[in-house]
Formats: sequence, structure tokens, C-alpha cells
Amino acid sequence: MTIFDPRALTKSEIYYLLTSSVVPRPIALVTTRSDAGVLNAAPFSFFNAVSSDPPTLLLAIDRRSGKMKDTSRNIIDQKEYVVNVVTEEIAEAMNITSATLPRDVSEISKAGFTVLPSVRVSVPRIAESHIHFECILSQWLPIGNGPTDLILGEILMIHVDPGVLSGDRVDPRTLRAVGRLSGSGYCRTTDIFEMRRPP
Repeated sequence: MTIFDPRALTKSEIYYLLTSSVVPRPIALVTTRSDAGVLNAAPFSFFNAVSSDPPTLLLAIDRRSGKMKDTSRNIIDQKEYVVNVVTEEIAEAMNITSATLPRDVSEISKAGFTVLPSVRVSVPRIAESHIHFECILSQWLPIGNGPTDLILGEILMIHVDPGVLSGDRVDPRTLRAVGRLSGSGYCRTTDIFEMRRPP
């Protein structure tokens, strides 16, 4: 075993060691709205479901040179957002939204996405995604030295394309979600196997 002491690594070294070890990571394509009304879309892979009662999603958004990203600022200011699930069909468009753009430029139009109105929040959903989670901010906690903005959001409404449903569950084979690896690496969720839990 090679042993790494995080305290002896640079920020970049620990980032790449973590992101190449904790894989695959789901991708949240988050839509928000600024105070000026500009729609923002950005992908984040430090993301997961962390509670079902109440249904809660976690986003961890690193700051850039100590400056809060537009997504964090918009969520904290507006208290609402939408998480859109990334699938193979929209992976390339999602990648376009990761570009650093001025605050007054919408990544949604740059990526060629269309939007749909939400039901419980004012922020729209991305029509091309098969699953949308309408969320409100429940907790915000800056952590670490960056710092990183840790955002917990309660899900108020879930939209699922009937084409990816099998009964009351999403069929991962039909959904074809994309996962994040490290660097420029991504993976597909098409090689699926099952194991029964022991009694």
C-alpha cells in the first residue's frame, strides 16, 4: 500500500487523489436564478442524496480563489433551485455549462437547453433531462479552507419522465445516467449487476 498524508499534499494533489478514488460520482446539473433574473446552469459531482425524510440532496461547491460560485450565491440569495439528472443524451451539453462565463450570461442558452416551468419553485427545469428535483435551501454551511459551500436542499417536487420508470422506480438501464470520474473522465451506467442482501 502507498500511504498519503493529506497534510503533506497540495490542494491540487489531494483533489485529484480524492476525485479518482471516490468514483463514480453522480452529477447534479443545477439550475438557479440570480438577483438580476439571469438563469444559470452548472454541473457538480460533489453531490448526493443524503436523506429520505425529509427528502434531501447535498451539494458541495468549491469556491474559486475564495470567491463563491454563481450557483452557491444564487441558492443562498434566492433559497431555491432545481437539480437536473445528467444522462448520456445531455452529457455534452452539460459539459458546455461547466465553462466559466460572466455572471450576466446564461449557460442554459449557450448549451442549447430548453426550460420548463417548475411547480413549487420559480427556477425552471431543463427539459432535456429525464429527472428534476425542485429544491429549497434548508441548510448552508461553509466548510474547510476554500471554503467549500455545503448546501442541503429539501426536495419539494420530483419530476420523472414516464419513459424511465418501471412501476414506481426509475429503471437505471433506461435512464442511462452518466457518472463522473477524475480529470476528463466519465462513465456510463450501462454495465449493471445485482446482488441480494444477506438476511
